[in-house]
Amino acid sequence: MPGRHITDCQMRLYMKFRQTNTAPIAAAKAGFSPSTASRIDKDPRLPSHRKAPRGRRRPDPLAGVWDSEIVPLLQAAPSLRPVALFEEIVRRHPDLGPGIRRTLERRVRSWRALHGPEQEVIFRQVHEPGRMGLSDFTDMADLAITLAGQPLEHRLYHFRLAYSGFEHAHVVLGGESYVALAEGLQNALWALGGAPREHRSDSLSAAFRNLDRDAREDLTRRYDALCTHYGMEPSRNNAGIAHENGAIESVHGHLKKVIEDALLLRGSRDFADLYAYRRFVDEVVGRRNARNAPRIEVERAALQELPDRRTAAYEDAIVTVTSTSGFVLRKVFYSVPSRLIGHRLRVRLFDDRLEVYLGGTHQMTLPRGRAHPNGRHGHVVDYRHVIHSLRRKPMALMGLVYRDQLFPRQAYARAFEAMCAKLPTRTACRTMVDLLALAHERACEADLAARLDADLTAGRLPDLKSLRALFSPDAGAVPDIVVSYAPLSAYEELARGHQGEVA
Repeated sequence: MPGRHITDCQMRLYMKFRQTNTAPIAAAKAGFSPSTASRIDKDPRLPSHRKAPRGRRRPDPLAGVWDSEIVPLLQAAPSLRPVALFEEIVRRHPDLGPGIRRTLERRVRSWRALHGPEQEVIFRQVHEPGRMGLSDFTDMADLAITLAGQPLEHRLYHFRLAYSGFEHAHVVLGGESYVALAEGLQNALWALGGAPREHRSDSLSAAFRNLDRDAREDLTRRYDALCTHYGMEPSRNNAGIAHENGAIESVHGHLKKVIEDALLLRGSRDFADLYAYRRFVDEVVGRRNARNAPRIEVERAALQELPDRRTAAYEDAIVTVTSTSGFVLRKVFYSVPSRLIGHRLRVRLFDDRLEVYLGGTHQMTLPRGRAHPNGRHGHVVDYRHVIHSLRRKPMALMGLVYRDQLFPRQAYARAFEAMCAKLPTRTACRTMVDLLALAHERACEADLAARLDADLTAGRLPDLKSLRALFSPDAGAVPDIVVSYAPLSAYEELARGHQGEVA
C-alpha cells in the first residue's frame, strides 16, 4: 500500500510544505523520499485511512455471555475481580474452558475504562522548605535481627522532612506509643537542629485502642503539648488513607531495603547489644542523608529554632514495692533491692528503660520488660536483689514464678536443669542458690558461667567446693598491713602542751 512506511504526522507536514515547495523539497523536509512523495500526490489519503480495520481472527468466545451475564454482574458489583468473574462464568458454562481468562480480563478492563465508577485521584503536592515533617512507625520483623543470638522484636520510628528528604530512624522496642513517638521525634529534631512548622502523623489508634476515653484524651493533650513546645502545628491523616502520609509511607520500603543491603554486606544480622544495632541504623540513615545534603541545608535554613530544652519523653507512674521485693507495672514484674520494700517509688517509663526514683533521688535504671502476647505477666529480675533472702530459703527456687528470668545466663539454667535430673531436689536448689551467691559475692558471673558450661559439656555436675576455691581471693595478692600504735605518753605530752597554751 502506498505510503505504508510513513506516519500521518509526516504526511501532514509534507502537505503543508507542498503548498510552497516542489515535491522533492517538501518530501526532504518531511523526511521521506521523492518516490514516496509521488505516490502521495496520486493518493493524498492519510496512511491511517488507507488501512482496512483488523477483523477478528476467531469467533468471540464471550459473545453469548458478555451482555447477558457479565455486564450485569459488573454493574451490580463494580469492584468484582476479573478472576472471580472468570470462575463464576466457567462454573455456569463449563464448555467455555480456561482459555477465555485473558480475553475476559482485557474485556473487563476496557469496560471499566468506559463505564466503570470514578476512581480516587491523588493530588501531588508542592512542598515548601521548612513546612512539613512526618512521623510513622514500620515493623522490622522481616529483617530477623538478633542481639547476642536472641531475636529482637522491634519497630523503627521514622521521621522525614517532606521537602529535603532528611530522615531519622530510632529503634523502638515496644508498640506505637506516645513515649516512642516523643523520644524519636525529639531525637530527630535535635539532630536536625530545627523544627518544621507542621508535624504530620497517622492517628496512632493502634497504640490507644485499649484505652478508655479519658486516657485517649490525655494522650492527645500530651501530643498537642509536645508539638506546641516545638512550635509545630499537629496534623493527622485520615484513618485508613495511607497515601495522605505518602511522603513517608512510600519511603519505608526504601529504607528497609537499604538496611537489608547493609546487613548483607556486613555478613551478619547479629549484634552484640542494642547500642551496636542502633549505631548501625544511624550509620545507614546518615549515608542516605549525605546524598541529600544540599537540599537539607536549604531546608535547615527555613526551620524554626529549637526551644532551650527538650520536653518529657516518658510517662510517670507511682508504684509500691511489695514484700516480693518488686513492683508490677504494665503487667510486668520488676525486682528492686529489698531495702525498698514498703516504699512508694516514682517511675519514669521510657520505651526501652525505667528510671526509678525514691523521692527526688535516682535509685536505679531497669530495662523495660513486655507482657507476653498471650496476656501473661512478664518479669525483669536481677538475682542480686533477692539472693540474700533466697540463701535462707533455697527451696523457694523450685516453684519460683520468675525462676527462668532469675538466672543471669543460660549456663546457670543448664546447670540447674542437670542438677535437678541427677540430685535430690533440696540439694539441687541449695547448690544452685550457692552458685548464684558465689557469682554475686565474687563478681565472677561471666567466668563462672564459662566454667559451668565447660563442666556440663564434659558431663560433670558443678562442684561447689572446687568452684569456691577457684574463685576465692588470691591470698598472695592481699598485702600485709602493719599498724603502729602511738604510746599513751605522747597523748599526755600533747595534753600538757595544750594546757600551757591556754594558760
